[in-house]
Amino acid sequence: MSLFQPLPIYTVSSREKTLDLSQPHIMGILNVTPDSFSDGGQFNAIDSALAHAKEMIEAGATIIDIGGESTRPNADAVATTEEMQRVVPVVKAIRQQLGNTVWLSIDTSNPTVMQAAFEAGADIWNDVRALKREGAAALATELDIPVMLMHMRGEPTTMNNLARYDDVIADVKAELSARIDEVTSVGVKREKIMIDPGFGFAKNYEHHCALLSQLGELQSLGLPMMFGISRKRFLAEVLTKSGVEAVATTEAVERDTVGVAAGIFALQQGASIIRTHNVAMMQQAVALWHQLSAYNQH
Repeated sequence: MSLFQPLPIYTVSSREKTLDLSQPHIMGILNVTPDSFSDGGQFNAIDSALAHAKEMIEAGATIIDIGGESTRPNADAVATTEEMQRVVPVVKAIRQQLGNTVWLSIDTSNPTVMQAAFEAGADIWNDVRALKREGAAALATELDIPVMLMHMRGEPTTMNNLARYDDVIADVKAELSARIDEVTSVGVKREKIMIDPGFGFAKNYEHHCALLSQLGELQSLGLPMMFGISRKRFLAEVLTKSGVEAVATTEAVERDTVGVAAGIFALQQGASIIRTHNVAMMQQAVALWHQLSAYNQH
């Protein structure tokens, strides 16, 4: 099999815009939180958040993913008003200063936050809890907004105790499929759904190896896929196990190269969207993949 199979042909629509997911897209992470594991506190002022969003767009991001609550293991819960105060002004500022072309995704599980962010100009709901909070699926139906449903078990506070699978590929696929059925049964349109395998959520090193090796198996769900592994613990474990002392101990920001490699493996297996902290580095790799893919289709 060629390394450069074309991506599956999907589109999602929001606000009279259409995102062509038969081409790779880079989703730049904009955490407006004081406590995210990698860049907490850096971009929680509007001016710095706006500047960082502009920088990521110029580097090649077509989607900016704005998050106001950390979902790292054992992160503190954030009050609804606090999350809204972090997220909504940033959405408004990006729309006013950077226009309507860029897609804005909101990384939240809170329907109240999503409603306010949508009114401010957001396009996509990225929910690590897959619309399980009360009223979430109903709101997604009402807004008719594209949603990213992520695989996770439990909550960030309990997920590490739930990382037990008979067959992680089959189980993740079955659990995502069940959740897709649940949300579509209450009115969410299937053509609005994207899936996220949930790297870093209720999975250990072995599970991550299996998922990243066999990510293409999730294509049988027939939905576009987002891949997000940027700076996560699994990448640190990979580097530790390399046996190379110089990379055996890393801070989160030092894992971008291995994260880019993982992103390319995901593209090769049909992921349309790569979520990353380092857009410029990922864009270089995507440029190579894109051009070799086009060359091999001649």
